[in-house]
Amino acid sequence: MEQKKFDFNSLIGFLLIGGILIWMLYLNKPTEEELQAEKAKTEAAANQEANANKNQTDVTLAQATTDTLNGEKLRDSLAFEQLKNKLGSFAYSGTLPSATSATTVLENDVLYLEISNKGGYITEALLKNFTKYDSVPVYLIKDGTASLNLQFNSENRTLNTQELYFEPTLSKNGEDKVLSMKLKTSENGFIEYRYTLHPGEYMMDFSINSQGLDGIINTSQPMYLDWQLKGYRHAKSISYENRYSRLTYEYDDEKHSKLSPTGEDDELEKDVTWMNFRQHFFSSMLLTDTPFKEVKLSSIDLVIDEEVDTTFTKQYSAKILLEPKNGALAYNMNMYYGPSDYQIFKKYDRNLDEAMPLGWGIFGVINKYIIIPVFSFLTDFLPAGIAIIVLTILIKLLLSPVQYKQYLAQAKMKVLKPEMDEIREKYKDNKLKIQQETMKLQTSAGASPLKGCLPALLQIPVFYALFTFFPSAFDLRQKSFLWADDLSSYDTIAELPFHIPFYGDHVSLFPILASIAIFVYMMMTMGANMQQQQQPGMPNMKFLMYLSPLFMLVFFNNYASGLSLYYFVSNLITIGIMLVIKNFIIDEEKIHAKIQVKKAQPKKQNKFQRKMAEMMEQAEQQKRAGKR
Repeated sequence: MEQKKFDFNSLIGFLLIGGILIWMLYLNKPTEEELQAEKAKTEAAANQEANANKNQTDVTLAQATTDTLNGEKLRDSLAFEQLKNKLGSFAYSGTLPSATSATTVLENDVLYLEISNKGGYITEALLKNFTKYDSVPVYLIKDGTASLNLQFNSENRTLNTQELYFEPTLSKNGEDKVLSMKLKTSENGFIEYRYTLHPGEYMMDFSINSQGLDGIINTSQPMYLDWQLKGYRHAKSISYENRYSRLTYEYDDEKHSKLSPTGEDDELEKDVTWMNFRQHFFSSMLLTDTPFKEVKLSSIDLVIDEEVDTTFTKQYSAKILLEPKNGALAYNMNMYYGPSDYQIFKKYDRNLDEAMPLGWGIFGVINKYIIIPVFSFLTDFLPAGIAIIVLTILIKLLLSPVQYKQYLAQAKMKVLKPEMDEIREKYKDNKLKIQQETMKLQTSAGASPLKGCLPALLQIPVFYALFTFFPSAFDLRQKSFLWADDLSSYDTIAELPFHIPFYGDHVSLFPILASIAIFVYMMMTMGANMQQQQQPGMPNMKFLMYLSPLFMLVFFNNYASGLSLYYFVSNLITIGIMLVIKNFIIDEEKIHAKIQVKKAQPKKQNKFQRKMAEMMEQAEQQKRAGKR
């Protein structure tokens, strides 16, 4: 028998063939781009399959309205068994005639609402009596900009009501219109959203209740009501509207707070009683009789570039923790879709006026109890522009005694100017001595720069209150005056072909007029002071005189023209009052004579004046010691 020998040539051949195959596989391996493309293709196929399954479920639900299978209803079919595997007892809702995306209209003379069978929430909210800056009707909700979803656990499934179908029943209760939306598990088992709309009201009753769901809903698991809304732009100036679009809320026994108007902000609050998704002059609110134990509030600023024609301002959301009682839901609430109007908010007596930016502390008090009632009274019989002028006159008359004190103090300082010039000349090399002698002169004459500043400080609360009032005054919205089409927005006398940072792409006349009036007023009040040598520690009056009008000119170019009109008229009246006081009331010669008499009288220094004199004397002694 022939012995087989190991063939090295065959081995080498096999090795060569193997090496060639490996080399060919290496040359033909897929590139990184091809691997990514294949991965994307696989993911797309998976997503397409998932969407197809979801669509098939939606189709199955929609077909439940009319489809039969061999004479049997869908609930008796294989398709229903598949649906039940997904939805459990709530598959019953998919077999009802309402299992479509049809809507039900609920309206009164001021509000038009559409509520969808799918999800049972409001998909359209139209305010009948208002239009946007471009004459388009005001929609607070439209084209999927809002949702209301109840998330709960049922039979080991997490369900979302926005994916399920409610059965609508529209009825009347006297003059009220009532819409019951029921998500059913049987004829006697359901979750109900109940809407009750009253005649002429933007506020409606809203409740969430459940019945006959023992053992179906797992109340030991958290239940959340998720309310979301994307705010539409309604005003000509997107930057101005966005500044006053803000999420505000009440919590913890009538405390009030708000999220940031810029960027992204969120907050987790306890015992929330209402929340307002404010869109400047319009509000979408949810209120509850039973405080929500916990709410996650969030706000996202959607205005990335103010130069772009933006459609939306803010994205709001509130994720609310619900607490079932005795295994059932029972929440009595309210919904409000309407104007952010102080007079409307106030009549509900639920602190809704806190949702408006009327200023804190004394500023809000002045607005709520003085300015708003007076202006509301004036606009009952006067055009808005004339009402602003009349309001300004009344405020200036009210403050005229304070302004008289201010001007009298300025007149005294003017009379003392020659003597203060002598002091500066006599002690020109000793600034501390100048201050010491000047204070002694002012004290003996009963004159002081502070006496001119204090009356001005007393006027600041009123001025700031008005600054917060005009941007929030709903009565000014779309009211015209002279060349201004809308006193709640900027007026325009010229359009610019470019955008100037902080200023805008237009020229407003009212801010220009207000700036001129402020400049004239400051010239009258600071002119004498600017002629004096600048004292150490004192502000540069000339700088302030130019800065204030420039600030008004630039900053107020995009503000409400009603506010600029107020400042213009206010400064005109102030200039007039000062001229009357100067020429017909105050006699500078008599003031000078009184000052001389007062100077001759022995003057008792108060504790503060004595302390200041002692400090200056010590500083003078230290200076002398240093020179030695």
